[in-house]
Amino acid sequence: MAQLLGCTLWFSINAVADVLIVDLGLAPSDLGALTAAVQIGFISGTLILGFTGLADHFPASRMMAIAALLGACLNAAFVVVVDSLESAVLLRFLIGLCLAGIYPLGMKLIVSWSHDLPGFALGLLVGMLTLGTALPHGLAAFGSGWDWRWVLGAVSVLALGAAALVAAIGEGPYGIPKTGPLRMGAILQAFRLPAYRGAALGYFGHMWELYAFWMLVPWLVATALGPDATPRAISALSFLVIGVGTLGAIWAGWMSRQWGSARLAWASLCASGTVCLLYPWVQSIGTSVALSALVIWGFFVVADSAQFSALSAKACAPEDVGSALAVQNSLGFAISVGSILWVSALVEDGSVEVVWWLLIGPLFGLIAMRRDLWRLAP
Repeated sequence: MAQLLGCTLWFSINAVADVLIVDLGLAPSDLGALTAAVQIGFISGTLILGFTGLADHFPASRMMAIAALLGACLNAAFVVVVDSLESAVLLRFLIGLCLAGIYPLGMKLIVSWSHDLPGFALGLLVGMLTLGTALPHGLAAFGSGWDWRWVLGAVSVLALGAAALVAAIGEGPYGIPKTGPLRMGAILQAFRLPAYRGAALGYFGHMWELYAFWMLVPWLVATALGPDATPRAISALSFLVIGVGTLGAIWAGWMSRQWGSARLAWASLCASGTVCLLYPWVQSIGTSVALSALVIWGFFVVADSAQFSALSAKACAPEDVGSALAVQNSLGFAISVGSILWVSALVEDGSVEVVWWLLIGPLFGLIAMRRDLWRLAP
């Protein structure tokens, strides 16, 4: 629940993008810059946590609670101080820094509570991340008459709830704090482990696709609806398409107990890549078919995420889990910035075939998994 509430900060701006663009006098392509600013902030924060080893030196619950509190305050400040693209980008960058203390440390925290079932536990956690990402769209649909400032204010209240919840949860019995001095960059040695390397490379392919797809969802929904598109319908259907990934992540976590995390990640990445490949043709059939395809895509596009993290957590020593996940997140989100900026620049041409650029990620991930991971991990 703390992860659900804290991750509403991630795409809060995207849920009110149409009105925000008008109020601040921004260009539609500026949405890509705002989205990328969060990713870059997240990358910077996870790099600091991972390369310094800080993610494993302090209690994860304390760091996550502080990050959620600061994120809530910065998101609320957006309502008050933003009057230009520059100030908006700065605040979104700082919110990204805070998210670096919410997502990977949340993964470390839940592993500390459920050491024997990391695939299932992380599936639940990533499901909550996905629902939190979708929730601002749901708020925008529910409060369709709200000013965008009220939507962001509601998100800040939710993030405060995340801080309170995780502070109450505390550390699990399987958390192993690291002792001794910080060693800069030591965690990079994990890439010598074939199981970790295979999981990380598969995750990088997944990340090329995931966040660029989530950014495109409102545009893809509007394109599928055509003349029937209204702001409320776009927000509601975007919430559905992104939010159904919650079920995908939980399903994958549950099924990983029978199939194994590696097979689940492979199957999910293959499924999302297949929908990505076929979508331009499917979209031309009709609105209901296009929307159904988007829901299927939304289900599978995030189902593999937790399984990659579970594989990485299993591959590393327990005292290195926080740093390993932070580094993997950092590099994965750096890759997502490239796809977000690339696709957001191309989308202004209005051609739905732009989604084929996302296919690069699943293809790369499947090849990398086949080479380094498939024969080593269940």
